[in-house]
Amino acid sequence: MSFFELLLLAVGLSMDAFSVSICKGLALRRITVKNACVVGAWFGGFQFLMPVLGWLLGSRFASYISRWDHWIIFALLLLIGGNMIREAAWGKEEDKADARLSVRAMLPLAIATSIDALAAGVTFSLLDIRVIPASGFIGIVTFIFSAAGVKIGSLFGLRYEKKAAVCGGIILILLGIKILLEHLGVL
Repeated sequence: MSFFELLLLAVGLSMDAFSVSICKGLALRRITVKNACVVGAWFGGFQFLMPVLGWLLGSRFASYISRWDHWIIFALLLLIGGNMIREAAWGKEEDKADARLSVRAMLPLAIATSIDALAAGVTFSLLDIRVIPASGFIGIVTFIFSAAGVKIGSLFGLRYEKKAAVCGGIILILLGIKILLEHLGVL
């Protein structure tokens, strides 16, 4: 996986956290660097952790599925991306504008926004990729997007939330198609 592909994957995976961060920015009365960093650390930390866990799971089964790995990667990225687009376009509007930054408030959000990264980690076990640096990069990108999302939420509100999720979904689908076409020898 090239740096550019990893960057696209990181941006795509960070869009759910970015969207929730925008909502946090809406709810917080006073935006501070500390608040933005707390939100970024929760989301970035879990976006780092989940691909590592997915890689560990996938590594246990990689020898059984190596013949079909490109189809599995394609299907997972298609499902993740399609789900992001579906939720943005047709999902229920949830009351996510909660100003709390406590463990009780942030832990479920961090887990929910990083489930896609767990699935991406499974694909890492099928690719020739160093999981810790790749996951660290995903975590850093998510930290930056999430911290920025808090500020953007305080300035612009919900205007860009759905567009960000759709964009992230499209990026993941296109990346899955590219990986499939490369393995099939088309690219």
